[in-house]
Amino acid sequence: MEDCLFCKIIRGEIPATKIHEDEDTLAFLDIHPAAPVHLLLVPKQHIGSLSEVDASHQPLLGKMLWLAPRLAASQGCTDGFRTIINTGRVGGQEVFHLHLHIIGGKDRLPAMIHHD
Repeated sequence: MEDCLFCKIIRGEIPATKIHEDEDTLAFLDIHPAAPVHLLLVPKQHIGSLSEVDASHQPLLGKMLWLAPRLAASQGCTDGFRTIINTGRVGGQEVFHLHLHIIGGKDRLPAMIHHD
């Protein structure tokens, strides 16, 4: 997609601090980190959201989940990390290109959902 922010990063039109790149994926630092470690792992193929995947995407999704702990460890998250895929407007997705957040740091991350 020509106007997609992440597609522009993948094509090198917008700079990013790359952590990992291979033929299928790109991982880079989030420009508005929610924690000391905050990476985004994106497929190079434009997929709008997790809702748009089909059976043909299984190898790519498996690769992304396989990469996540390795990328987290490479950034010092050896005692745990969080992975998040926001899907759709209600799910909090802001950039409509499938992406996996990898979030961590030295301290325990706060709860994602607060129970009253």
